[in-house]
Formats: sequence, C-alpha cells, structure tokens
Amino acid sequence: MPQRPGIHIDHKVLPSRPGGVVRCDVAGLIAPIFPDRWPTDASRGDFVEIQLRRFAELLDHPFLPLFDAISVASVQAYFANGGEEMHLFGVCLKGPEDLQEGPLAEPLGALLPLQDRLMAEEDIALLACPWAASLPAIRLPGGQLQGGADVLYDALLDHCRRVVNRFLVMDAPAHFHGEALHSWVTRFRDQSVENRAFGAVYYPWLRQGRVGLLPPSGGILGAYARSDREHAPFGVGWSPANINLVGYTAPEVDLDWFEAGELAKAAVNPLVIQPGRGMVIFGARTLSREAQWEFINSRRIVSMISEQLRRDNEWAVFEENGPRVWKALERDVRHRLNLLWRQGVLTGESEEDEYQVWCDAQTNTKTDRDAGTLNVKVRLRPISTTEHITLDLRLGER
Repeated sequence: MPQRPGIHIDHKVLPSRPGGVVRCDVAGLIAPIFPDRWPTDASRGDFVEIQLRRFAELLDHPFLPLFDAISVASVQAYFANGGEEMHLFGVCLKGPEDLQEGPLAEPLGALLPLQDRLMAEEDIALLACPWAASLPAIRLPGGQLQGGADVLYDALLDHCRRVVNRFLVMDAPAHFHGEALHSWVTRFRDQSVENRAFGAVYYPWLRQGRVGLLPPSGGILGAYARSDREHAPFGVGWSPANINLVGYTAPEVDLDWFEAGELAKAAVNPLVIQPGRGMVIFGARTLSREAQWEFINSRRIVSMISEQLRRDNEWAVFEENGPRVWKALERDVRHRLNLLWRQGVLTGESEEDEYQVWCDAQTNTKTDRDAGTLNVKVRLRPISTTEHITLDLRLGER
C-alpha cells in the first residue's frame, strides 16, 4: 500500500526528567543488637532492616526479639505522633565501645556497612538513634563531660552532610541537666562545625508507660513527618515547633518558660508542658552557629531543593560535558525553580526575581571536565531564610 503524502515526524527520545517531589517524611531509626541477640552466623557490623508502615508490623515481625526496649518504644512513639514510613535498622555490635572508638568525624568501623546502605536509600530524610543517648558519659581531662554518644553523633552528622537531604534528630545525653547540659552542648557545637547544621538536640527525656524514661527522638521524628505532610507539598518550609507530642505521661524535668527560653538560645530544643495542650515542642534550632542555618526549616528546605535539583538532572551525568548540555541544564534547573516559586517555596514577586542559575565554562573548567564532574551554580532565597544562599550542584559524584 503506497504511503500517504504528508509531514513525516521523526520522534526523538529525550532524557527522562523526573517529575516527582523529593520526600522528606521518611525516617530511619538505628538500634543496637548485642551478641546475645545476634542472628545465627552474624558478625560485627552486620545489620537487619525492617521497613514499617505501622507499629503493629514490628510486633508481628520475627526480628522483634533482636531489638532493645528503648528502640521498640521509640518506633511506637514515631507512629503515635504521625509518622507513616520508617526503616528500622538493627546493627550487630560487640558492645557500646563499638560506638565510641575512633577520632571524632571519622566513620565508625561497625557502622560502615550500614552507612553504605543508607547512602543507597535516598528517601530517608530523617535519622535518629535513641538508644545511644543512654550511653554513660565520659569525663575528660579538666573535668568536662563528653556524652557517650558524641562520636556516633558526629559520624552521623557528617553522613547527613554528605547525603545533603538528611537530618539527624538527637537526644540530650542521659542525666545531663542544668550546667552539665549547657556545657556539653556548647562544647559539642564547637567541634566539626561544618556538619552541625544537619542536626538538632531535644531535651528532656520523657516518661512513657512501662518503659519509664525514654529519649524523645522517636516521637520527634513522627512530629516532623506529620508536619511535613500537613503542609504538603513542601512541609520542610514550616518550622517543626509548637507541635504537640502524644503518648508520653510526663517530662523528666518540668521546665518553666524562662528555662525553656535559655535552652533554646543554647541550641537545645526544649519540650514543655503547656496548659490545655500537653507536651509541646518549643524550639526549632539546629546546632549550627551560622545565622543562615540557625533554624531547622532553613537547613531542611535548602537540603530538599539541593536534592531535588540533583535528582532532576542526573540524566546529564553521562552526556558530553559541553555547551549543549550546559544550556539544557540551565533551562531545566530554571524550570524546577519556577515550579518551586509558584508553590511558595522561593521568595520574589515574580519568577526568577530572586534566583539565578549559571552553567557554563566558568562553572565547568577544564579541570572539572577532566575529573568527570558537571557543575551548576544556583543562587536563591527560600521563604524560610533571610538571606540569599548559593548552591553548588555537582553531578557525577555523591
């Protein structure tokens, strides 16, 4: 049959542009498994992973006996406070010393396999290790106290910094109150300052039924997730404060408003009893001393945008690093920023009013191209910040 005359259309396959929004409400909770509970043939550093959508799934799971009471109660608190999806990780450890060895800012050997797994699970945006806050304090020369989990917290904060769209919810060390708590947080904030914006500390511990005193991070994770969904699609722009916590009977320490205010100034987020409302999260501060990262929502919204742009533009990694790809990348990044502006995430009275994008020979030098990296520079001001922030989007490495 002869072909009909007309216009011939040559369909070209274009790079895939992911249209989904990065999730920020999925939590990861890390728990220890000591030798008397190790699965058969397990070794130090091995881990188990359970993906949960409700607490009852853990109660029915054959791995339940592997986990300590604090971690199980923290999972329960997560779902009670509005969490909907959690990855529970149990790591085989010989003892608490596995979480305390090595210099600060160095990954802990027993956690390396788990960190590899966490790097591959992109949707986990919230992280906590409630049990670690119960580790005994270490007295340093000069009489200062170091929290038993400080080395672990530092390694996890550095992990969050490398992943970018991940935030660590920390518990104040057990039995740290008053001057000891202030001294600890002041000292901890001044170490490894480059990663301190990726975590926040909560105090005091809370009472929960038969468990007794419980680190609050499990419930805090749930409150974060609930707030993110209630203010969808970009709940990270909202401050995770003035939020009720449920499932707890009383705080270990009943803070008055003056004490709560002093703690918030010191970057410890207080949990207070408010008449008529019950337990309330009063603060929303990171551990950072940099003004632009002082508040949790500032750090998380910038992290979300960075991750969104990275995922959107992974298609360019294997393309020729030259002007054609630079132009396409600049166009695609602008398109995503325009969408974010329309959804109220970026400031400005009109599109592109307060954000700029560069992807050219200046952002991609010969050295960069020879190294296999492709760079996009973005300058923007999210709604939660008071100043412009520059993002350096680097494709080709993580």
